[in-house]
Amino acid sequence: MAPSNQTAVLRPPKKEGAEISSNPTGANGPPKRILEIAYAFWRSKALLSAVELGLFTMLAEGPQDLATLTRRTGIHERGARDFFDALVALGALRRDAQGRYGNDPEFDRYLDRRKPTYLGGLLEHLNVRHYHNWGLLTQALRTGAPPSDGVGNYKALHDGHPMQEIFLSGMTAGSLVAAQAIAAKFPWRKFSTVMDIGTAQGGAAVEIARAHPHLTGGGFDLPAVEPTFTRYVDEQGLSDRLRFHPGDFFSDPLPRADVLVMGRILHNWDLPTRKMLIAKAYRTVPPGGAIIVYDPLIDDNRSTDAHCLLSSLNMLIETSGGAEYTGADCEEWMRQAGFVEVNAEPLGDMHTAIVGYKTL
Repeated sequence: MAPSNQTAVLRPPKKEGAEISSNPTGANGPPKRILEIAYAFWRSKALLSAVELGLFTMLAEGPQDLATLTRRTGIHERGARDFFDALVALGALRRDAQGRYGNDPEFDRYLDRRKPTYLGGLLEHLNVRHYHNWGLLTQALRTGAPPSDGVGNYKALHDGHPMQEIFLSGMTAGSLVAAQAIAAKFPWRKFSTVMDIGTAQGGAAVEIARAHPHLTGGGFDLPAVEPTFTRYVDEQGLSDRLRFHPGDFFSDPLPRADVLVMGRILHNWDLPTRKMLIAKAYRTVPPGGAIIVYDPLIDDNRSTDAHCLLSSLNMLIETSGGAEYTGADCEEWMRQAGFVEVNAEPLGDMHTAIVGYKTL
């Protein structure tokens, strides 16, 4: 379990923000960026509706003509052709010389419900929750608080809430690429056990355990999540190695394991809570153990990654004290807690992991 002889992990290169110019390029041209940003929600909603209708799953079966696809999706013929052709123009679908529609390979891989790579759970979550919530952004900016009671009440979302399944499957899909990268990049051969804190369905634990058959462990979350976790892990054939641990990380001790993973957890809470959770993790892992934290981290210059800054605004809308943070921030919190050899690792999507080790 010792952290020595680690493969060096490099910090992502820092990018300088664009300088403000009194005569920027394109100042006299058309307002292309303004219009692209202003109309971006049209594109987003077209994609979200396609997922909601199961369109990509239908087309994974093979190309289909306009009439067949209109009938199978159950949409009205008035908007059908424009809808499918708009998705062609967006690059989500392809249309052949006979006028039949098919999936673009990327969309076929990630938006067919029957494939293990399905990310549609995230899009369903965005469609049902975030799309509505972002209509309340101005109100949140003015008040500095979630616009309505319960928008970011994660305990309520876990406790028999009508949206519980959508929320939990959205967490699994949203972390899939990050979890697979952690499974590939982290030196798991040095460790025997892993525990996913705030596990939801157990998606991260599943991806890590699937890639490393010697590992055992499980997930820790509120008791109401257990049936969903158990069902998902059983479907993945890993119930003999991954077990659910019920509890509340505010009031209960964390389950012991060589490595604790906190994915998309810290950004839900204010600074004192983040530091408390990292300190709790330090007390939990054994000497030589490690913590892996991942979130959509803001670049240290706060100017180059729009997605992570917008994600921080989403935390403003949905939580009473949450926000995204920089990798440098998290590294400092870990060092304050006692972790050493702290480093950052980009995960190939919008997430970055911060890894810290506990000395022997």
